[in-house]
Order: sequence, then structure tokens, then C-alpha cells
Amino acid sequence: MRRLVHPALVAVTAVLGVLFAVFAALQCNDLDPQVYHQPSVIDAWSWVIFYGLIAALCFLSIFRPVWPVLLGLAALFCVYELVVTGPGLYKNLFQAEQFTMTGASMSPQRSEVELTREFFGAVIGLLGIAFLWWQSRKAKRQSV
Repeated sequence: MRRLVHPALVAVTAVLGVLFAVFAALQCNDLDPQVYHQPSVIDAWSWVIFYGLIAALCFLSIFRPVWPVLLGLAALFCVYELVVTGPGLYKNLFQAEQFTMTGASMSPQRSEVELTREFFGAVIGLLGIAFLWWQSRKAKRQSV
């Protein structure tokens, strides 16, 4: 089945796909012991896979509708990460000396900084998934 979508929508989706691919590549920095105290290989690679999945779904959606199950699984991962990293965001906002997302490494003393970054990464991922869901609904309406 061929997709009939507006060229501007294809361009936006392609740009999102490239951005999420770049996000996936940047997650390899989370494995750097110079930057992060005892980096978690599992956590870093799960984010690489997550952002890579969203990038792949963006590129796939240019050519065919994305299965709702895939979007649901990606959204479920986002919600999981929001719940897991939410306490770190709360601590960074209300209990830390000062709120920061940059200029501080992931250390045992300031772990809320990385949790805040991951929280907003999950929000960005959820927005990307919502865009793909909206796009697939729009394509479904056009094909009927």
C-alpha cells in the first residue's frame, strides 16, 4: 500500500528521523567514564535502541503506516522512563541547591541532573511518537 501524504509532512518526518538517529548516536556518550560515574551499559544501550526505534519508525512512516502496536510499545517505554526519572526531576527542581541540566556530570552527588535529562528525553520521544500516531491516523482517514 502506497502512502499519499503531503510533501511537507514527509520533510518533517524525515527531519525527525534524522534527529532521533542523532539522539541515538549521542547516547554512546553515556558510556564514557570520564563524564559519568560508573556508567550503566544497559541504560545507555536501551536509550540508543529506543531513539533508534523512533528514528526507524519515522523513516518507515514515510512509506507506509506504522503499526499501532509498535507505537504503543514505544509510548509504553516513554511512560516507564517518565515514572523512573520523574523523582530525579523533582529533586532537581525542588531539593537541589540549584536547578541544572548542563555543566554537571552524572555523579553520585548530582544524579538528579542525568535523571532530569533522561526525563526530558522521554518527553521528546513521546512527542515524536504522538506525531507518528497522528500521522498514521491522518493517513488512515485519507485512504478510506
